[in-house]
Amino acid sequence: MTIYPVIMCGGAGSRLWPASRPGRPKQFLALTGEQSLFQSTVLRVAPLAADGRVIVVAGAGHADAVAAQLADIGTEAVVLLEPEARDSGPAMAAAAAFIEALDPAGVAAVVASDHHIPDAEAFRKAVRTAAAEAMNGRIVTLGVTPTSPSSAYGYICPAGPGLAPVSRFVEKPDAATAAGYVAEGYLWNSGNFIVAARTLMDELAVHAPAIGVHVRASLPAAGETGPVVRLGDAFRAAPKISIDYAVMEKSDRTSVLPVAFAWSDVGAWDSVMDTGQGQAGIHVGVDSADNLVRAPEGMVVATLGVSNLAVIVEPDAVLVCALDRAQEVKAVVDRVKVEAPGHADIPDRREPAPFARFGDWMRTAALPLWTTLGVHADGAFVEALTLEGRPRETRRRARVQSRQIFVLCRAGALGWRGPWREKAEAGLDRFLDGYVRSDGAIRNALSPDGAVLDDTAVLYEQAFALLALAAAHAAGVQTERCEARARVLLDRLAADRLPAGGWRETGDHPFQANANMHLFEAAQAWSARGVDRRWDAVADAIADLALTRLIDGEGGFLREFFDADWRPARGEDGRLVEPGHQFEWSWLLSRHALARDDERAMAAARRLYRHGLRGIDPRRGVAVDQLDDRLKVRSGDARLWPQTEWLRAALAMAALDEGGERGERLIEAGKAMRGLNRYLRPNGAWRDRLQVDGSFVDEPAPASSLYHIAGAFDQVCEAARSGLLADAPRDLA
Repeated sequence: MTIYPVIMCGGAGSRLWPASRPGRPKQFLALTGEQSLFQSTVLRVAPLAADGRVIVVAGAGHADAVAAQLADIGTEAVVLLEPEARDSGPAMAAAAAFIEALDPAGVAAVVASDHHIPDAEAFRKAVRTAAAEAMNGRIVTLGVTPTSPSSAYGYICPAGPGLAPVSRFVEKPDAATAAGYVAEGYLWNSGNFIVAARTLMDELAVHAPAIGVHVRASLPAAGETGPVVRLGDAFRAAPKISIDYAVMEKSDRTSVLPVAFAWSDVGAWDSVMDTGQGQAGIHVGVDSADNLVRAPEGMVVATLGVSNLAVIVEPDAVLVCALDRAQEVKAVVDRVKVEAPGHADIPDRREPAPFARFGDWMRTAALPLWTTLGVHADGAFVEALTLEGRPRETRRRARVQSRQIFVLCRAGALGWRGPWREKAEAGLDRFLDGYVRSDGAIRNALSPDGAVLDDTAVLYEQAFALLALAAAHAAGVQTERCEARARVLLDRLAADRLPAGGWRETGDHPFQANANMHLFEAAQAWSARGVDRRWDAVADAIADLALTRLIDGEGGFLREFFDADWRPARGEDGRLVEPGHQFEWSWLLSRHALARDDERAMAAARRLYRHGLRGIDPRRGVAVDQLDDRLKVRSGDARLWPQTEWLRAALAMAALDEGGERGERLIEAGKAMRGLNRYLRPNGAWRDRLQVDGSFVDEPAPASSLYHIAGAFDQVCEAARSGLLADAPRDLA
């Protein structure tokens, strides 16, 4: 018997306003201790899972909150995200269908995310008892022995003592009826169900067949088991109905297990008060007693001569109510929705137009800075600028020169009115005069005074030289010279191609994905120029290398380092997975797939994008630098460039998707844009490295990052021109 804990993470908790609101419902609040109700629930049920697999069902809008709170307690889960709320019936069915596909004999222990159960072991013991009965085809609910009559809960009438069939379920009664129920041995309905996944799906087929049909259709393809599973648009068509009405009140297979542990659904402020752990913040009380006071950090609440009150303070709203009327707070919320609707939900403090800001920054800050203070008198480009705009460099790498030429030519293509052509012409002259070796290869680096510092022909540098030449060719900058120089480099590539595929890099990692990836980008750029069809073959060869060797055949993610036969390198090098490169390869493969009508490449691009999302830190809202081959965080630092590749890939995927999936990609693009904007400085410079603690490393802005920024900006403009983005720049004019 394998138990799969399922946490239902829905509900608004409106009676706990103003702390609980649709954008931050009560399950994510620390109402009964240091941890949120959701976190306490996760820790309570995790030991029930034989393999540690907890399943969470939540709305797509709460994906970040779920991920952040799981990360805070160091726990993992499979998260099923609903495209829209359809009540508990479809939500519970989705979990059951997912479990059934994974393990046909699996038992789901479906629990609410927002209950307070101090005795976790007693709870787990009850679930295990109920799970044994569920193996007999029963749907077992936990019925809490009442401590007093309450009109806040529904009730269950058991057919006999102990674990017994359910005689009937009844809704929340009035006070007098509740007293009668307690006297007759009724139990509180805890809303926790233990049922074999197959049993629930069978009962749905009998009593609510449309739910099962649409839920199964919403599940992803076989083999996609998390950690985040986005239910498809078919879920939206499932009937909106609670599991009680859909199945429980109709089925003849329901049982109830009486439990006596302390339990509360923490549905209103009086329930929070009853836990004894609901106070928060600084409260100075004079002649005051039996009050529940909650205030944010940095604020003090003082009371004088009052009792039996809830005083709940939020930055934008305050509730003062009698605790014995706490169940009526929803009426206050209804009035707030009419008279002060801006306070019914959490105020949206996000930047309102992040894409527009990005365009303004590129046009008025970044490009002006880097075409003035970022250029030497001889036309060469500066390696780095301090945040105050002062040059910092000990060498001048070829990649910086070529990348800046690329950026300027793309800026010109997008209509920037600054001196892009002048700077690109001068930079290209300086680059070709100083960095081309006698054999036609591109040397690695010069010293600041122009002397040869490193004469090595690095594949990475050849790739960026080719990309710059293609961009200049497209911009009409020295086209014949660019074409001739690219032909020389192409001839060298034809001679250097490895028998096992791909091209070898210099240094400690000769067989690597990164250098080949940038050559892939350059080949695509030259292929688009149409001057030499051999570039098509180079692009096809690298795409094939990626699809057959670089991308893990089972996991679908892309590794960084390999041996001579393009098998994963030994040791930790072979386990390295970079989220930024998942996004970058996703973008490149999607472009290649469109050009070649290659379904395999497109499927790989989509999968790489999903794996890139595994590297998003929900607390900081950024893509981290490194994962391992289990897709666990290896380095939590977050450089600037992965944010640009997340943004670019999200928009590329949005252009390919439709309906709800397109909406999800656009939401992700907005998150990536806001994440990237954190790095950008008003003067056109940027921070490069965000640390785990949320602080930036104090260091100059590397010029090489502008290539990534410009690539992301190009994609933003393309999305705006196609109508995907409304409040975004279409160009640099």
